[in-house]
Amino acid sequence: MSAADFLFAPEVQKLLMVAYAAPQQPLSSSELAHRSKLDTADAERTLAHLVGSGILKKQKPKAEEAETFSIDRAFIFHDELRNIALKSFAAAEPVRAMLRGKFKASVVRAFVLAEDEDGTLELLVVHGQSMPDEATLAAACRKLSKTIHRHLKVHVISNAKFNGLTPRDVLKPKPAALEIIKPGDTKAPLPVEKVGLLQSARKKLATLSRSSA
Repeated sequence: MSAADFLFAPEVQKLLMVAYAAPQQPLSSSELAHRSKLDTADAERTLAHLVGSGILKKQKPKAEEAETFSIDRAFIFHDELRNIALKSFAAAEPVRAMLRGKFKASVVRAFVLAEDEDGTLELLVVHGQSMPDEATLAAACRKLSKTIHRHLKVHVISNAKFNGLTPRDVLKPKPAALEIIKPGDTKAPLPVEKVGLLQSARKKLATLSRSSA
């Protein structure tokens, strides 16, 4: 098995999803197996590879306590691997799937704006003609948060407001932001644009001119 094949093996992705969700929280092998829904043998075998590769570090147990594992920030490719995890199996894909599944009729764009050291994801959801039901969205986010073991901080704005954001607005996606739903990814209709008074008057005049001709 190559390094790339190992890194993207399902068992590795499941364990790293849990580990990167709580990078500062040491977890025992049994807790990691439980959270990642792996059997004990698969979890322990994968943990041994991750520790041997330098991705995870192992803490010596205190008296009558189990040994624990956590992300090793000293790993030479820590930042790159963290970005891969954020953009794929650890965060972006589960959030994208949730929004495209339950809210495909209302969400036109969505971004992961940032991730803090505690693993909290800040999301920006842009809705079209209809707005996602607040209670349904909150419930879906709570359920997803438990699944990926990350807190979700969600902002919901209209497409018109999004288009009016300036670089000074805190919700304006920065270059490092990750767009997880792009225009056209869902079937959400955009709001009907209001016709200005001058444009409306011109249309009426044009109609009258054609009628009198």
